[in-house]
Amino acid sequence: MTPNPIESAMYSASQLFLVPVLLLIALLFVHAFYALGAFVWQAWQRHSGQRGGFELAAALARNPRLTLTELEALATKRMEFARIATRIAPMLGLVATMIPMGPALMALSDGQMQDVSRNLTVAFSAVILALLAASISYVVVNVRRRWYAVDLAAIEHDAPATTIATTAASAVNKPARAHDPVAVMAVEGAQ
Repeated sequence: MTPNPIESAMYSASQLFLVPVLLLIALLFVHAFYALGAFVWQAWQRHSGQRGGFELAAALARNPRLTLTELEALATKRMEFARIATRIAPMLGLVATMIPMGPALMALSDGQMQDVSRNLTVAFSAVILALLAASISYVVVNVRRRWYAVDLAAIEHDAPATTIATTAASAVNKPARAHDPVAVMAVEGAQ
């Protein structure tokens, strides 16, 4: 049976993406370990009470005019690439698994077991590395998200009532309370 031109074109096009996808997975894998190292360093700084571990408080100390919304945006920006990596890495792993399956199945039908083995090795190795990268990034993002939430609550709790009122009024158009019980619980939980 002769494949039609559309099938051949789709197969050829999909094979072009194997190397770029494998390179992206390798970059995400390296980035995951870089993010893990930075995370461990920040955890040590936070544990020992060093100012560098508390990025939002340090940013506020450098620029006291920052609002809570701007600090939230800074926290979101800080986590953005790792958040994207947690979602993209598994997708790229799936793509890297599926692309070599075509050649593996063709080699299987021709009885070339060595080619089947080589293609399946690439497929499964890529998905394993992608899932590891996503898992590491996921842990880093979620713990950092909690850290930033606690830090923001502490900043809000410690800020003067006029700063809180100005920030909240600009965001929600209603007056803020000088004493927020949620912020108090977050600060107590962090200690």
